[in-house]
Amino acid sequence: MEKSSIFDMIGPVMIGPSSSHTAGVVRIGRVGRKMLGCQPEEVTITFYNSFARTYEGHGSDRAIIAGLLDMKTDDDRIKCALDLAKEANLKYTFKPVGNASAQHPNTIRLQMKAGDKTAEVLGISRGGGLIKIKEVNGFSCNFSASTHTLIVLAEDQIGTISFIANVMSHDDCNIAEMTVSRKGKNDLACQFLEMDSAPREITLEYLRGLKWIREINYLPDIDL
Repeated sequence: MEKSSIFDMIGPVMIGPSSSHTAGVVRIGRVGRKMLGCQPEEVTITFYNSFARTYEGHGSDRAIIAGLLDMKTDDDRIKCALDLAKEANLKYTFKPVGNASAQHPNTIRLQMKAGDKTAEVLGISRGGGLIKIKEVNGFSCNFSASTHTLIVLAEDQIGTISFIANVMSHDDCNIAEMTVSRKGKNDLACQFLEMDSAPREITLEYLRGLKWIREINYLPDIDL
């Protein structure tokens, strides 16, 4: 079990009513938008378990749309997010799944599309506005989005993990946590690096230029 401080339980500065059902949901939405790289044009939002039963009454429907529109947890416009989505031509579908025993009680899946770009994110709201992202585009992960997070999709080759870590060390980026997920041996692997500081843009461009790296995504602290 992960421990939370009293400040975590109090939660962030936010538009209510609930830190887990509102603030955490906004943050999951913002992660989804950043993974897609732009505002979605279409999104299917699956609420699991507790969320499936309460998402309308507790404002999680407005909160997830607000996050997808890149609002922060204290944005007064959250309460109007559904109307603002229409103005932004964001089409959305809510899909409640009330009995998913394999999922955390407060789980959301986002399946997003904009033009020819797609992304899928599975996140949980832990309470106090804290979240964990458990899956990105089919790869398992476990990052909080409260630190600088680098996501590297690459070919599964010997030495890739140590190479990326070495590049980050030369950029003075201390890696706090790392998760690696792969589809199969010598297939595609995805590295999720949570770091204490941001990498330089020139470093990201260098990594994007390597032929064995398929995609680089950098997510700053989600509240920035």
